[in-house]
Amino acid sequence: MNKITGLHHITAISGNAVKNYDFYTRVMGLRFVKKTVNFDDPHTYHLYYGDETGSPGTILTFFPWEDISTGRRGTHMATEIGYSIPEGSIDFWLKRLEKENVIYNKPSSKFGEVYLTFIDPDGLKVELTVPEHPDPRTPWVTGSVQEEQATRGFHHVTLTLEDIQPTADLLVSVFGYTLEKHHTNRYRFASPAGETGGFIDLVEAKGEARGHVAGGTVHHIALRVPDEATQLHYRGILEERGLHITPQLDRKYFRSVYFREPGGVLFELATDAPGFTVDEPVATLGTKLMLPPQYESMRAELEQQLIKLD
Repeated sequence: MNKITGLHHITAISGNAVKNYDFYTRVMGLRFVKKTVNFDDPHTYHLYYGDETGSPGTILTFFPWEDISTGRRGTHMATEIGYSIPEGSIDFWLKRLEKENVIYNKPSSKFGEVYLTFIDPDGLKVELTVPEHPDPRTPWVTGSVQEEQATRGFHHVTLTLEDIQPTADLLVSVFGYTLEKHHTNRYRFASPAGETGGFIDLVEAKGEARGHVAGGTVHHIALRVPDEATQLHYRGILEERGLHITPQLDRKYFRSVYFREPGGVLFELATDAPGFTVDEPVATLGTKLMLPPQYESMRAELEQQLIKLD
């Protein structure tokens, strides 16, 4: 079982929490699966969006800081988040983004797949891709985003790097990814779990300015491991390769270790268990402020201070 099984989650930074919540639940039609706080800064939310249960591979999370400066896309960072959407849904999303005054580009094609790029309210770059093969994952649907349009989870994440080779070596020789496609300076690596595991695209941008992680940028990406034993297996390998990696940390909904890959991007390895139903039933996910045990004594203070989302 010692395998990476694709993308687990992607964490980004936003500004206003209410705008973020409105955009990803109402406009994008994602389910709000968890309202909790940043484990390192409990006076700040940590918001989770995904499918019905917050399945690994669908989870987009945000740290919203009201007065955060605007970030800048560049090298040494993840620069694009790609979602999978069904065949025939591009026109729906074009009209929806237009109606919501969202900045977007006309549909284009990459590796033979049609995609639509837009910018979220904080400047985060998101792509909606119609995959070559239909994505079988069951989507979360809303009154205005139905099954024939809804996102299925992550299709890919893009890392922009000065030199892709050290990162590519890590993906292939340690994590079992394979180079699937290549066009000019973009290289697509496939997860050992296959297409629904989420691709990792490496874009080589020699001479481009280094990015700045702040509002509207990706903070880190998390790869999925089935259990703690697999996580510790990889932790040992990464230590042997000279990469500084954290001890295992309890994030309540999964166990995590963090490290910077050779290109400078912050990576996490996150376990499947225990999942988001550990403290709420599926039917009511995301409806209450859920706190880790160390901050439960601060509940009254935090509930008064944290902005209401709806």
